[in-house]
Amino acid sequence: MSVRPATPRDRVFVVALAGRLVDGFDAPPHRTKPELIEGDRRALVEWFEKMPESEAMLIAELDGKPAGCAYLVTLVDYFNERPHAHLSVLAVEKWAEGKGVGSALLGACEQWARNRGSDRLTLSALVTNARARALYERRGFNGEYIRYVLPLVR
Repeated sequence: MSVRPATPRDRVFVVALAGRLVDGFDAPPHRTKPELIEGDRRALVEWFEKMPESEAMLIAELDGKPAGCAYLVTLVDYFNERPHAHLSVLAVEKWAEGKGVGSALLGACEQWARNRGSDRLTLSALVTNARARALYERRGFNGEYIRYVLPLVR
């Protein structure tokens, strides 16, 4: 297993992984899986168009084949106004599930954050995605707050 920075030749692989981000769990109320996929797909495409230095796309390879990706951005903490690393997308190919790809990507994300001087690595997980939340908690992530949504019917 290896993790490396993405290159433009990884675009098709990464954008195709957007569909994997909703496998294995229900969409939360008032969201649809196509809406979730499109939001992630749009962010991934934009990264390849701009490739900003304040962000990173990492590719995990298993047996020489791309097996997963992680997309990192820099955010400013609401409470202390310091910049920190934020993991926006973590996706693993179905054939690579349970083989340590997600953990390897998380380790590389932690290193990227440390190298940039971040004092924390944050991420968001849909409340309906128990599998991802379990992985994050095993890796030492703790919940900080829950976002509530009230759909306003017109």
